[in-house]
Amino acid sequence: MNYQRFFEEAIDQLHAERRYRVFADLERIAGKFPRAIWRSNGRAEEITVWCSNDYLGMGQHPDVIAAFQKAAGKMGSGAGGTRNISGTSNPLVALELELADLHDKEAALVFTSGFVSNEASISTIAKLLPNCLVLSDELNHASMIEGVRRSGAEKKIFRHNDVAHLESLLQAAGRERAKLIVFESVYSMDGDIAPIKQIVDLAERYNAMTYIDEVHAVGMYGPRGGGITEREGLADRIDIIEGTLAKAFGTLGGYITGTSAVIDAVRSYAPGFIFTTALPPAIAAAATTSIRHLKRSQAERDAQSRQATRTKQVLAAAGLPVMESATHIVPVLVGDPELCKMASDRLLGVHGIYIQPINYPTVPRGTERLRITPTPFHSDALIAALQDALVETWDALGIPYGSAGRPSVTKSDRIIPLLVPKSGG
Repeated sequence: MNYQRFFEEAIDQLHAERRYRVFADLERIAGKFPRAIWRSNGRAEEITVWCSNDYLGMGQHPDVIAAFQKAAGKMGSGAGGTRNISGTSNPLVALELELADLHDKEAALVFTSGFVSNEASISTIAKLLPNCLVLSDELNHASMIEGVRRSGAEKKIFRHNDVAHLESLLQAAGRERAKLIVFESVYSMDGDIAPIKQIVDLAERYNAMTYIDEVHAVGMYGPRGGGITEREGLADRIDIIEGTLAKAFGTLGGYITGTSAVIDAVRSYAPGFIFTTALPPAIAAAATTSIRHLKRSQAERDAQSRQATRTKQVLAAAGLPVMESATHIVPVLVGDPELCKMASDRLLGVHGIYIQPINYPTVPRGTERLRITPTPFHSDALIAALQDALVETWDALGIPYGSAGRPSVTKSDRIIPLLVPKSGG
């Protein structure tokens, strides 16, 4: 049997569907974010990254880097083992205390990634609840879907952010059955926000537990960066808040927070936690420093919000199909997988702008898009250069503009002057 043929055919299928993924070889430049070195075909070129999840640029913050370097110098590069064996370092203990405080919960548990924290926690919690019914938003992240699947519990999918549909499922289940509602606060591909209060109201009315994924909101929203639940004063009504250290906090890892009993149960029963090497102490120390800074400082959130709003306004003014978003995420609709990939390639090769194409299965077919994430370090000049580059790319590839079409404006009419050098900002 030719085993290799099956793998080759699987890859061929991705090419045929125009959804084969290519990774750009990028080297971020600390102190110059969002600038990076792009290496391709023996060449190295400085480009601008417009799709990083390092939303606040904390990955280059001097205090965060210093904390990482100090801890690595004292304790080395690795954790030394699983938490069970030798990996529970003091910086990791301090990080969990900081996270519990961030969400005003009794305890926290750190994992090596947000994917692992969702998969391990949801599967364990649902498995420990007798005859549990999991109610999951249809647009939940793949990590949450995998957690539900691995739990072995019965599941019901409710239509995205549809509280009426959720209530009908809760009613059918009855008050006495164990129920776990799993959903996100910010959905990262569309940039919309869940109706958290309505979901929590239903959970309390029908006696269900709630598990919310705040990975795209922690650090970004709330007076201390506790996420949408903190901003809306709902954190105390959510049973489990899950988050990440790898986006707004600029480091690596995932976590859950909740009551001591829930956290201890996951710690004691989840294979994804028990059998995984712990987060290195240097990363834990860097993450703690980042969290502490963002608890005190609103400057990064204010600057990011300002630049995200400006980016939406500028691109919409140029007639580009900016999809509606209530958050910092700026999706621009392409609607075709091949064109989406071509647009990404052209932006990088011609304009020195990196925006990874978002195609199926990450988003539904026909909604392929470029997902733009402005940060405090994307200056007005960089936004102007982005507008210029997108307009040229849309024209060159014949991608449809927004419903109103491209405005017939002259250079002097534009919201921002277009005479900006490629490396502007």
